[in-house]
Amino acid sequence: MKGFSDEPHFSVGLLEGATSLCDVIDNHINEQTLSEKKAFIVADLGVIMRQHVRWRTHMAQIRPFYPVRCNSSPGVIEILAVLGTGFICNNKFELELVQSHGIPCEDIIYSGVCKQAAQIKYAAKTGIDLLVCDNETELRKISRSHPKAKLLLQVSAEASIQDTELSMSFGCSLKDCRHLLESAKELGLQVVGVRSFISHECKGLHVYTNTIFDARCIFDMAEEIGFKMKILDIGGGFSGSDTELELISREVMSMVDQYFPSVSGVTVIAEPGSYFVSSALTLAVNIISKQIVVQDCQDQPQDDPSHSDEREFQYYMNEGVYGCFACKLTEMVITAPNVQTNTCSKGPVFSSSLWGPSGDDLDLVMEHCLLPELNIGDWLMFSHAGAYSVGHPFCTSDSSTPAVFYVVSSRDWYDMQDLAITQEATLKNFSLVPYFFSGCLTDAALSIPA
Repeated sequence: MKGFSDEPHFSVGLLEGATSLCDVIDNHINEQTLSEKKAFIVADLGVIMRQHVRWRTHMAQIRPFYPVRCNSSPGVIEILAVLGTGFICNNKFELELVQSHGIPCEDIIYSGVCKQAAQIKYAAKTGIDLLVCDNETELRKISRSHPKAKLLLQVSAEASIQDTELSMSFGCSLKDCRHLLESAKELGLQVVGVRSFISHECKGLHVYTNTIFDARCIFDMAEEIGFKMKILDIGGGFSGSDTELELISREVMSMVDQYFPSVSGVTVIAEPGSYFVSSALTLAVNIISKQIVVQDCQDQPQDDPSHSDEREFQYYMNEGVYGCFACKLTEMVITAPNVQTNTCSKGPVFSSSLWGPSGDDLDLVMEHCLLPELNIGDWLMFSHAGAYSVGHPFCTSDSSTPAVFYVVSSRDWYDMQDLAITQEATLKNFSLVPYFFSGCLTDAALSIPA
């Protein structure tokens, strides 16, 4: 991978000694006590690095391609670029963002099932040749705007599930592949591989094993027609758990070895998005309003000391589903928040619902969670907030993206340096700013070790 420019793009707080992530969050909260309180995000880049190491340990033969739409924060893109991942982009903005980090064109896949002709032409002009396609209309559009494109035929993992409503929404079915391959041949387009679309509704190891088996059928079909197939994308859907990754690794690698052995020359890739970023980011939001709802609690046990007898609270936060909680629109589970440590959390807890600031009935972030009674101005911390929280397309145009503060422990930083060396990359776009034990940032930036 090529090195990046010498000009640093952003600062990263270096956590030394006993300084913790909680210290950083408290420090940024304290800075807002006399000003307008705004939501913010703290991103631990060391978590992303450790997830990368785990991926290399369990899935060494499968190269990760990161879906930019999952989180387009510049620091996230930068560290993944340094670690050697490829990138999946859905639009021109994402293409430009990734290119600004010096990513080679061959490491970028232009996805999206409905691409604008102007953006296809942009990809052609900038040398981005790997495009995803799943229907004949898109084939004809690509043939006019990017005739030298190399296509990945997108196949739906749900296509064989009869009771799935979305079975034909994203990707073609196995039975439609021959027609699309023949159409691509007539249009003079190159088809070089298969991409599997795996949605949140598809769960279980069988999804990946079926994907690989179907891909082998499509590869054989394509080679009969005259295409030289060389890329297999098994899709996404990876969580951050060790157990799941180990199970997938065992199942997937045995299937890959059987149907796509190394002598075949096929490159196998995957699309871990939430896997990399979910646990790396913590979102801090402020309570801006609250309402008390009186419930009829005649059936509630009277001897339960941890619950109130009749009160329920509705809290309104300065972020909602049209902003950093956009993952709610993708049916991802939002974990219950923690209350800032200096807020009184002793005493009873109450059934509570958390809402965004829009006043929209759909702006419900979480309901029926148990929290102590909070006051306006209190802070909640949402861990595992990295997926679909920054740069998500559902964000409204008039909402400002919360500030992202990057941190890394000194140990993780030196581990990153070692990984960057093995990847023949540099970390020149990072400028380190150390935290003291008090949690305060210094003004002077550190030089980065060569």
